[in-house]
Amino acid sequence: MPASLNETPSGERVHIGLFGCRNAGKSSLINALTGQDLAIVSDFKGTTTDPVSKAMEILPLGPVLLTDTPGMDDDSDLGQSRIEKARLVLRSTDVALLVVDAAQGLNPFDQKLLTEIQARKIPYIVVFNKIDLAPSFALPQDLQTVALAVSAQEKLHITELKERLAALAGKTEHKRPLILDLLQPGDLTVLVVPVDGSAPKGRLILPQQQTIRELLDGHCTALVTQPEELPSLLKALGSTVKLVVTDSQVFHIVNKMVPPEIPLTSFSILFARYKGQLGPFIEGAVELGKLKDGDKVLISEGCTHHRQCNDIGAVKMPNWIRKFSGAQPEFIFSSGKSFPDLLQEVQLVVHCGGCMLNPQEVAYRQQTAREQHVPMTNYGIAIAYMNGILPRVLAPFPQYLEKIQ
Repeated sequence: MPASLNETPSGERVHIGLFGCRNAGKSSLINALTGQDLAIVSDFKGTTTDPVSKAMEILPLGPVLLTDTPGMDDDSDLGQSRIEKARLVLRSTDVALLVVDAAQGLNPFDQKLLTEIQARKIPYIVVFNKIDLAPSFALPQDLQTVALAVSAQEKLHITELKERLAALAGKTEHKRPLILDLLQPGDLTVLVVPVDGSAPKGRLILPQQQTIRELLDGHCTALVTQPEELPSLLKALGSTVKLVVTDSQVFHIVNKMVPPEIPLTSFSILFARYKGQLGPFIEGAVELGKLKDGDKVLISEGCTHHRQCNDIGAVKMPNWIRKFSGAQPEFIFSSGKSFPDLLQEVQLVVHCGGCMLNPQEVAYRQQTAREQHVPMTNYGIAIAYMNGILPRVLAPFPQYLEKIQ
């Protein structure tokens, strides 16, 4: 089994971004924090030309994703492109380290970046690096509470930096439950997982893995089945089933199989709530029925998987939307980190479940759409709405039902 399947998912890690000017020592600081030579270190400016991420465990922080970024003062021919790539990292950053050369002090590039970090309300530490080369250095008075002086080269105050990071990471840690607040220890849950041509070979997809793991953590029982076996399973189990969670693509089938007294929802809806965007996504789904010919609909996915002949984003979702709306919208697509900043011509964004994205990135995407008055929903909520079963699959979350009254 690939090692990646045994690691904490990227979306569940604390994302720590290192930002600053060229030669401030960002790469050497990553090496000092990890105790490994992960990043190339050089005296030449601009050694890091693209963001480089490394997932690992750092005590006492736990699982983190460290990202080294290009210098924000890059004035080369490709400098602006590199700076924009560094800014992309800010969108998903939980804790920012602004790395400054202690001998040079804060420059206008650093000040501008610090203002941007503060505007985004990202917890941060200003790290004055290379104090071994600036023996008379003293922290600026106005940064005493948010700054730390270190030497990555000499490993000075690196332990203190890790402790400060752990304290900030603890404040940003995602503590919202995925499913356990809907159940009691010992409860039985049935998970419906269709295995079709789009299913990965030999493994479950990430939302299914995470749901099963949380059920185990909560001492609940999870039974996994395909739709074809669901009726006989429910007949055998009867009222002992407390919740059915299905892949959204088979909502129309599973809804008819599950008795009305058994709560039903989907992995995609669970993840919308988990990422903190269930309410806005419900409001966005209502716009599906208002689409007209030529309206632009952005189908956005957080990962970059190989598209299959019957891919949900490229094929199924556009077909379902055309059938439901009776219109012929124009569909455009984005995947991975390439969520567009400008959405003025877009009438609706339909996003995947976002399992590969951390809550910070999902919130950024929703905020980007909201600021431009573009409604946004996700696959599971859209599919439920188009099948007329949204009230039923939201019943486990009664506080959201009023949004569809």
